[in-house]
Amino acid sequence: MSNTPSGPGDRLVRVGAIIFLIGTVATLATVAPLFLGTEPFPPVAYAVCMLMGVGFAVAGAGVLKSIAVQRRQARAAAE
Repeated sequence: MSNTPSGPGDRLVRVGAIIFLIGTVATLATVAPLFLGTEPFPPVAYAVCMLMGVGFAVAGAGVLKSIAVQRRQARAAAE
């Protein structure tokens, strides 16, 4: 682990990445039966695939929060 201090929004980006990865694994798992010729998963499994979008949105919110704080700090330093 590095000793760099985490900035604002970093935690949201990390959480968003984890949620996105869970959604990616769920997507791969639900698409696999289509290629393997087995029974498809129940609709609830397809709902878990939506976590990809949720994770992307959470990570994007973290990036936007980080940008907003950095802009605020730059304005304060310029004054």
